[in-house]
Amino acid sequence: MTSLSVEMLAADAVEPITSAGNAQLGIAVLAGIAVIVLLITKFKLHAFLALTIGSLALGAFAGAPLAATIDSFTAGLGKTVAGVGVLIALGAILGKLLADSGGADQIVDTILAKASRRAMPWAMVLIASVIGLPLFFEVGIVLLIPVVLLVAKRGDYSLMRIGVPALAGLSVMHGLIPPHPGPLVAIDALGADLGVTLALGVLVAIPTVIIAGPLFSRYAARWVDIPAPEHMLQSTDRAPRPSEDLEKRPGFVATVSTVLLPVVLMLVKALVDIVVDNPDNGLQKVTDVIGSPLIALLAAVLVGLFTLGRAAGFTKQRLSSTVEKSLAPIAGVLMIVGAGGGFKQTLIDVGVGQMILDFSKDWSIPALLLAWLIAVAIRLATGSATVATISAAGLVAPLAEGMGASETALLVLAIGAGSLFFSHVNDAGFWLVKEYFGMSVGQTIKTWSVMETIISVVGIIFVLLLSLVL
Repeated sequence: MTSLSVEMLAADAVEPITSAGNAQLGIAVLAGIAVIVLLITKFKLHAFLALTIGSLALGAFAGAPLAATIDSFTAGLGKTVAGVGVLIALGAILGKLLADSGGADQIVDTILAKASRRAMPWAMVLIASVIGLPLFFEVGIVLLIPVVLLVAKRGDYSLMRIGVPALAGLSVMHGLIPPHPGPLVAIDALGADLGVTLALGVLVAIPTVIIAGPLFSRYAARWVDIPAPEHMLQSTDRAPRPSEDLEKRPGFVATVSTVLLPVVLMLVKALVDIVVDNPDNGLQKVTDVIGSPLIALLAAVLVGLFTLGRAAGFTKQRLSSTVEKSLAPIAGVLMIVGAGGGFKQTLIDVGVGQMILDFSKDWSIPALLLAWLIAVAIRLATGSATVATISAAGLVAPLAEGMGASETALLVLAIGAGSLFFSHVNDAGFWLVKEYFGMSVGQTIKTWSVMETIISVVGIIFVLLLSLVL
């Protein structure tokens, strides 16, 4: 782990908008986060409004002028939306094409047809991981849960033995792997390299999803042995899937290739950057362009219009409609992410960054563990993995100064792992899983909540292990 020079960072730091000392800043941070938590959990206020009000409260408690606080918040909001908004939009378009064209169904049907009974939990985690790359977590659940229920019913499998691996695959992708909003915002806030973060994220994700998915599902199936709920099976049978009115579906190879295209392009860029390490090299110049997040995702969307949309028989009008419909649902996500960026910038501008540096120096807490603990605390309080990631990234952003590319990427992954810790009753995902699987609150805690905690703990363990060799 790189040793940070607090004196060097202080010299480069922007003058804070308040002269408050560390004690007052500490109180201001707690008060600001408390306002956000209370507004989200007690008053059920939308996270965008809660983050906005919490940012203003933070500035007020820190003694910063209101005008300066507003400037910090709006600057952070604009920078964040400009940095990740287009990427989130492109990811949503790709996910909508995947779902509506029948590409997701093609992946599911092909893998299940080739999986033996013993391999079915592993097939489910593979399906969820591949489909979960371009899809938001909630969309992935809606898409996969009907498949999970039908497989469990028709194959006479334990529901938890099939369901937990699928949920683990979706959750790990959501917390650790870009282009999901949380990792993208953390990468932007910490100035991490997306390709390196993606490569290391895959290294952490593979063992994490294996342990939290197929392996843990053995125990989850013993603790909660329930059949697939009949009422959900009936609603699944009646509810038309987006692709049911299609005469044909895109091929399996074409679908998987399209989904993995941005991942491959970004990984190639990261590999060339490491091996060549010469900005003037022609190959590196090319990969820097095609492997940039914007170009990689844009290329996947453009390819997907043909390999997914046109292959399914979409007309030009339907392709246009599909793209349009994919953007409306992400408006709330973009505003939450933007407000989180505003909160992060307010934290930095009032001088919280230097306070965190001082505390981490005095407590001798490794930066990775500190980032994970902060994300865990915010996750437990708010229930939102995205809010936890955004807020934690803002708090520990100064720690990334002076770190190398791999260390900064690991800091992003530590935050992502912490943001998944112990989902409980203040998390919408908790209730979504509970209702789909027909479980009680206690059964959901024994399965879903424990699985999320395993992902978080195993994730930070592998992040810390990687930090010893990188």
